[in-house]
Amino acid sequence: MERQQPDHKEIYSRYAEQYDRLVSCSDYQQNILRALNEIRALDQADVVELGAGTGRLTCKLAPVVKSIHSFDASHHMLAVAVSKLEKSGLKNWRAGVADNRDLPLDAQVADIVIAGWSICYTVLWHEDRWREELNKALAEIKRVLRPRGTIILLESLGTGYQTPRPPRSLGMYYEFLRDMGFLSTLIRTDYCFESLEEAEMLVRFFFGTDKVEKVVNESTITLPEYTGVWWLSV
Repeated sequence: MERQQPDHKEIYSRYAEQYDRLVSCSDYQQNILRALNEIRALDQADVVELGAGTGRLTCKLAPVVKSIHSFDASHHMLAVAVSKLEKSGLKNWRAGVADNRDLPLDAQVADIVIAGWSICYTVLWHEDRWREELNKALAEIKRVLRPRGTIILLESLGTGYQTPRPPRSLGMYYEFLRDMGFLSTLIRTDYCFESLEEAEMLVRFFFGTDKVEKVVNESTITLPEYTGVWWLSV
C-alpha cells in the first residue's frame, strides 16, 4: 500500500501485524537492554509498561524482570503482544487495555514505569493542550511508582540519518523533560531487514516515501535510527 504520509492512528488500529514485522527488525545491535540496565537494574524489578504496542519492549523485558504489567490503548496492537507472550511460556506478565493517563492499578506497585515511543503521542495528538495531557500522564506514572522508583521514556531522535535528528514536532516535549529534571542519553536502534524488498515495503508502510528513497538509493537492508532514553528517579 502506497503511503505518502503514514497515518499512525490508522496503523495502530488496523495494521498491528505489519507494524510488528517492522519493529521486530529494530535494535538488531541489542542496545536497548544494555542501556536500561545501566539506568536501573532490571532483574528484581516490578515493571509497568505504557504504550506496549505489539510487545517491542515487553518481549525484551519479560525474560529479565521480576514482573511486567503492560498496557496499550489499542486492543488490536496489544493482542499481538499477548500472543507472543503466551508462546514464550513466561508467567510473570499481565497485559491490559488502558490509557496512559488512567491506569487500572493500585498506587505504588512498580519499581520502574517505562514507555517506549508512546508518551510522544500525548504531545502530537493534543497540540493545543499537550502540557496538560503530559502532566496527567506523568502524574499517573508517579502514582503507581514506589518510593525511589524510576521513570524511563524512550523516544525517537531520528530515523534514516547517520547523526541524531530529533523530530521538530517533539522539540518542546524534549525541552520539557529536561526542565523537569530528566537525565538522558542516546543509543542506536537500527533496523536490519531480511531483504531489500522487505526493507522497502516496511519502511514505506510506517516512515513514508522519503525514507524508502534512502533504502532504494543505497540498496541497503539496514536503516539507521537514534533513540533517546530519558529517566527520572522519584
